[in-house]
Amino acid sequence: MRTLRVALAQSNFMVGALDDNANRIIGLIRQAEEQKVDIVAFSELAVTGYPPEDLVLKPEFVADNLRALGRVAEATRDITAIVGFVDSDGSDIYNAAAIIQQGRVIGCHRKFYLPNYAVFDEQRYFRAGSDWAVYSVRGVKIGVTICEDIWYPIGPGELQAIAGAEVIVNINASPYRHGKYDQRYRMVATRALDELCYVCYLNLVGGQDELVFEGASMICDPDGDLICRGPFFDEAFVVADLDVDAVFSARLHDTRRRQSLKAMPLLDLKPESHVVETPLAAPLTRDVRHPVGQTFAPVPDPLSEIYGALVLGTRDYVTKSGFKGVVIALSGGIDSSLTAAVAVDALGAGNVVGISMPSPFSSPGSVTDSEELARSLRIRLESVGIASTFDAYRSMLAPLFAGRGEDITEENLQARIRGNILMALSNKFGWLVLTTGNKSEMAVGYTTLYGDLAGGYAVLKDVYKTTVFELARYLNQVRGRDVIPRSVIEKPPSAELRPDQRDEDSLPAYDTLDKILELYVEADRSSSDIVALGYDAEVVTRIVNLVEHSEYKRRQAPPGVKISTRAFGKDRRLPIANRYRDLPVIDDRESLARVASEARAEAHARPR
Repeated sequence: MRTLRVALAQSNFMVGALDDNANRIIGLIRQAEEQKVDIVAFSELAVTGYPPEDLVLKPEFVADNLRALGRVAEATRDITAIVGFVDSDGSDIYNAAAIIQQGRVIGCHRKFYLPNYAVFDEQRYFRAGSDWAVYSVRGVKIGVTICEDIWYPIGPGELQAIAGAEVIVNINASPYRHGKYDQRYRMVATRALDELCYVCYLNLVGGQDELVFEGASMICDPDGDLICRGPFFDEAFVVADLDVDAVFSARLHDTRRRQSLKAMPLLDLKPESHVVETPLAAPLTRDVRHPVGQTFAPVPDPLSEIYGALVLGTRDYVTKSGFKGVVIALSGGIDSSLTAAVAVDALGAGNVVGISMPSPFSSPGSVTDSEELARSLRIRLESVGIASTFDAYRSMLAPLFAGRGEDITEENLQARIRGNILMALSNKFGWLVLTTGNKSEMAVGYTTLYGDLAGGYAVLKDVYKTTVFELARYLNQVRGRDVIPRSVIEKPPSAELRPDQRDEDSLPAYDTLDKILELYVEADRSSSDIVALGYDAEVVTRIVNLVEHSEYKRRQAPPGVKISTRAFGKDRRLPIANRYRDLPVIDDRESLARVASEARAEAHARPR
């Protein structure tokens, strides 16, 4: 029986850390050698880290990446390593995978399909490849593809399979979004079944700015069945023994491949001309390896999955950016409480500091809830009252404000005082400020520039308010105690910037708001479509106007963890100066015009 031992090195690489990444790859190659692995694969652009963005426009960076790859090659002995890097032909650059054996690069696959949608800009940076090959390794024919290549039924993987590839290794840096694993698994299984071969899907793990890569690497057999899966949100070295004779058997019983071969002359393709006999082409004369057990990491439930992404994204952003710890404004509300819980799980309680900044409008419960949360999380809590500073601001501005009553200007002053305090602590102690706003608030501008919007990282930036509550309840349930005080979860959300203030005084109920936002922001449904689904036209008009008029705020917001199909930031790019408005088509235009005008004024003077 022909057996190929494959290792998927699901690793967390650092963008720009070329030498460190190379050293890490070399260390994992040594581990693969100890486990008598035939092929070890590393993620897309493993040498540079992903995504390197405009770093690849620097010729010296490209040259340094090639030198780092050369060190990896020199350290590779009687094993095949597949390593992602930036290739160059002297006139252009490519997103590429090096096939390495016995101290040298013996082949290279340049990515065919360059994604240029959502968060991807690969056509900005790379030229698409067009050549493909099949490599003979230990008596087995191997195809190599990169990420997007495998999402297309007609692509290099199909050509490799037609030319005899029995195993296709696909290296990835596929970003996380909620629920994407199921789609990804179905795609990999379909490719394996269609090509009647093993598909080894290796994914990056880790956080990079707004992106999170969850890992969850997998291998599917020629029947489309999953034979192993790496963990979510954690590094792993996944090793599997592939029964390659099963490919031959599957192809004997399924004649589709014979029909595909008819297309080769039409495409002017000669399969034999694409087969590369590598230095390690010969099969092992005597395989005395003990079989390895297959890894089947569990698939997390939906809320566990989101929470894991928030923790990993926060941990990597803080640590990779070189900060010593984080500071969070604790208001006694649900958003700051969940942010603090994520930070503790990401960084440890000793690296998280909470700051309570009560104002004249803060309720006693908010202060005590912050104290109870700090005790529950075992974090340090400091209190800095802002009443005297608020009075000083009002006194200083009184001559300029003469004749005008108090309004949301004074509400925003409180948020900006708090922002100044947090940034002062950041400067003095080297802490990163974690902002606490959620996606619902970011969408409609329910946040204050240079106030609660100020900070270094927005943990909940892509999490709707309704999901914030679900995550808080989930956390308490799985921990078996009230990590987040029950009073925090049960009390009505409030900015507490004026007496008896509630969020729903200014916004629709969050259940309604979030559903409309999902339709408008993520699905790009028109306001008329949303009204036709049963939502009130005036409410839809108001929300749409708030979203569009708040773009200037979001453009100044810190990065945050992306978990949805359409996050604010790289995912959703709209002009700030923009007069297009998508208003519902209904008869009462006068009423809609009034609502739109009020929303415009409200968006430019939001409380908080």
